[in-house]
Parts: sequence; C-alpha cells; structure tokens
Amino acid sequence: MACFRRARTRTSDEVLSSDRWGGYHPFVARFEQEFAAFQQCRFGLSACNGTVTIEMALEALGIGVGDEVIVPAISFISTATAVSRVGATPVFVDIEPDTFNIDPERIREAIGTKTRAIIPVHFGGPMADMDAITAVASAHGLPILEDAAHAHGSEWNGTRAGSIGAISSFSFQNGKVMTAGEGGILLSNDEGLIDRAREVLDQGRRKGEGWFFHYSLGTNYRITAWQSAVLIAQLERLPEQNARRARTAAIIRERLRDLRGLHFQRVPDAARVHTNYLLLGWVDGDRGAFHKNLTGAGFPCTPFYPHTLYQNPLYREHKNCRVMPCPNAEARIKDAFWVPHRALLGTEDDAMALAAAIRNSTLS
Repeated sequence: MACFRRARTRTSDEVLSSDRWGGYHPFVARFEQEFAAFQQCRFGLSACNGTVTIEMALEALGIGVGDEVIVPAISFISTATAVSRVGATPVFVDIEPDTFNIDPERIREAIGTKTRAIIPVHFGGPMADMDAITAVASAHGLPILEDAAHAHGSEWNGTRAGSIGAISSFSFQNGKVMTAGEGGILLSNDEGLIDRAREVLDQGRRKGEGWFFHYSLGTNYRITAWQSAVLIAQLERLPEQNARRARTAAIIRERLRDLRGLHFQRVPDAARVHTNYLLLGWVDGDRGAFHKNLTGAGFPCTPFYPHTLYQNPLYREHKNCRVMPCPNAEARIKDAFWVPHRALLGTEDDAMALAAAIRNSTLS
C-alpha cells in the first residue's frame, strides 16, 4: 500500500505541476497504452465512465435505430441502456444457471434478422464462454462487444478479457477492482473502430486534425489527467491484488466444499484466472435470513439484484425491448448473493473467518 501511495503521489504531483489537467495530458495516452497492452490489445480509448464507453462502442460499430443487440438478463442497467440510448433495441436472453454468464445457446436462439451485435458480460470476474459465443457470432457475422466491467486481468484460456471481441468496455467506477472514482476505457485490436469511437468522445474531431475541425456529431466524454494518474498507479498493483483475491476465494471455497445448501458460482477451467470481483453464490434456504446473518456478523453481502434487467420499470412492460424466456435469471434473483471483492483482500485468517461466517449463516 505504501508503494501505491508513493506512485499515486508522484503521478498526481506531475499532473498538478503541469499546464493541462484535462484529457490531452500525456498521462491519458500513457494509461491507454499501458492498460491496452496489459489486456493484450493494441489500442485503448479512455473516457469519463464505463457507461458511455459502451455507447461509444455501439456507435463505432454503426448500430442505431432499427437494430437489435443481444444482452444478458443479468447485469447492471447500463449494459442495456447503452443499447437503448443509441436507438437500438436490447434483446434479453437467459444466463447459465451456475456461471451467471450469458448462455451461448440462448444467444443462438435469439438471433433474428435485425440482430447486429452481441454483448456478453463477464459477470463477477470469470469470463463468459468466449469459445461458444465467438462460434455463434462468427456463424452469423455478428460483432462481439465485451462488457468487461468486472474483468480487469481476467482470462479465457490464457487470453485476456477485452481482446477476443471486436471491441470491449471496462469500467473504473468506484466499486471496481481498479478505480478512479469514475472512468472507463474501450479496447480493440481494430484501429478503425477506436478512431470512430474517438470522434464520438472528442466532439467530432479526428486524430491529427485541428482543434476547431469537427467531422461528425460527437460530444465530450474525455477522461481527466487526474483520473489517468490514479489509474496508472492502480494498474501497478492490480496483478498482486487479483492474486490475493484468488487465494482468499480458494480458501473459502475449499473450507465450505462440504456444506449442503450453499452453491458458489461455477468457474470454467478456461476462466480460472479472473478478478474475483464478486464472490457469487446462491442458497437453497432463506436467502433473506442468510443475508441478515452474514451482515450481522460484520461481513459485507448483497442479496443480488432485486430483478432482472427487463423487470426494471424502464423495460417492465417489454417496451422498446425484446425478452426471451429467462427462467435461470429469474431463479437467481430469488436465491443468489454476492460478497464484494474488498472482503477478499485480507489475510488467511480473515478468509477463514469469512468462511466460518458463511457456514454459520447458511446453517442458521
């Protein structure tokens, strides 16, 4: 932690002493390059948050009115509203019951004549089945936009999140494993996609052109130098923190392996390396009592989302969306829970204490 504070102070001081604090500071480009390389991508484009990065990606893909985009029924709302805000229609499909990630077979069933893209979410940290999703997308000529808001450093068979699809979006919002309070980034190996997204982000300007030359209808989504300075320092400690969370999660899963009535998120072998952004699971008994007992013991816990995305008031009447049958998603909102990543950064003793509290909460 002391090392992180020194790095953060050093980069912040450089911003403070410079003549520009906004999105054109060299730290912005440096962070884009370093994070893109870390995720095994050629190009990065940072922005003020991870919601607008999804919107920018959709615009870069040319998606708009009359188009449909397939999204999972379980995610944060911006996965769907980004689709709506560019004028397209979100198509909600079911998740796998044990991984919490979008079901590739349900994607295949939902594809129609208006489908223009697929957005898998790497929910909780482990990546969605990118082999199967890529096969479906390739068979239908559809681009994949990876929503990797939970997946900084996650891998699928050794390939980092964000580098498999045509374009990907990461978030640095306050609760993420890397955070600048707010922030986001697009990654791609296609420079043309990033250049089109850059026009949206930077008020229609084109790279290398003059400040007062605007070629398309854009806006200002630029990140600041301050955020980039913090994220450069955060990236330095990400591998160690991912490893620490993995050790803690492994201890908890092993100590509770024999416990009936408790089920943890299934992590496919191909997704073994991941952030452990959430320690996800579900209980056979009273989820409300489990949550009350665990939080009463002093451990953070959230009783999952209160509804699927399409059950939000915005989409509840199935207005401006299409909804496929989602029995797995509707089951998980009733019995699932998560423990946030910050609870996995302690010592081995802390891990054993959390495991004991989960056991007692399940058996109570």
